[in-house]
Amino acid sequence: MKQHLRNKWGFLLFTVLLAAGLSACTNKEETVQNPAPHKQDEVQIQVFLAASLRSVMEDLADRFKDKHPDIELSLHADSSGTLLAQIKEGYTCDIFFSAAQKQMDQLEEEGLLIEGTRKNVVGNQVVVLTYPESGTKVTGLSNLTDAKSIALAGGSVPAGCYTREALIKLGLLEPVDDAAAITTREISAALGGIEISEQDNVSKELAAVVQGACEVGTAYYSDTYGWDDEIEILEKVSYDLTGPVSYPICLVQNKEADNMQTKAAQEFYHYILSDEAQEVFRSYYFDTEIR
Repeated sequence: MKQHLRNKWGFLLFTVLLAAGLSACTNKEETVQNPAPHKQDEVQIQVFLAASLRSVMEDLADRFKDKHPDIELSLHADSSGTLLAQIKEGYTCDIFFSAAQKQMDQLEEEGLLIEGTRKNVVGNQVVVLTYPESGTKVTGLSNLTDAKSIALAGGSVPAGCYTREALIKLGLLEPVDDAAAITTREISAALGGIEISEQDNVSKELAAVVQGACEVGTAYYSDTYGWDDEIEILEKVSYDLTGPVSYPICLVQNKEADNMQTKAAQEFYHYILSDEAQEVFRSYYFDTEIR
């Protein structure tokens, strides 16, 4: 219960910062904070993770810290596309945990991951949601045109790309080679001019709906954890429309890491793949059967 309350209040703080205009992807110093001061004998590692993993990874980090008090974990959550760009720009990163294969593919093509460490950890599912008593006529993606306003992630965000792919398969968008390239303006026009609020990660999509700024939105099923009273799930989108929604992890090439940092990163990486961690993922609504 304590963990649940902490995660929920942390999310509320996140939305307040959002309302104040402190977007995490517009400023390098805001996106990846300077490492917090740590004890002389502690080893610090940098973990980049998809925004939809924020709550469960904070929980897992606490559990890991209890067993490894000498290892300090610095977690940086944002859209997988933003995090990939930061790694390519030279940000220090030891572990990358993505919400889609596309960003991991690009990291591998750049030669930035450690060979043999790419593993699928968990699965997820895209959902269409609204806030209680919204009175929406929308029942799912198939009649999204009935919405007055939609919260939708940009194409570089995995959740936004999965939603675009589903809309293409439903015949609501024209087929294209790269669904991620479809702009929100194009989607709005295809859906009859519906107002679309584009968000740069899935947590902000959820916040827009919870706050009532948008009538409906898409997010991941795991994002609804702890928000049963604040949201209503209208549809769990079929994998036939989105394809498998799997989360890969890898160790990242960090040329500045010493032997202790490298070993610490390996310890946490293997913990994330452990049976104990899988149980925790399940408790946060992740699918541990689809990898």
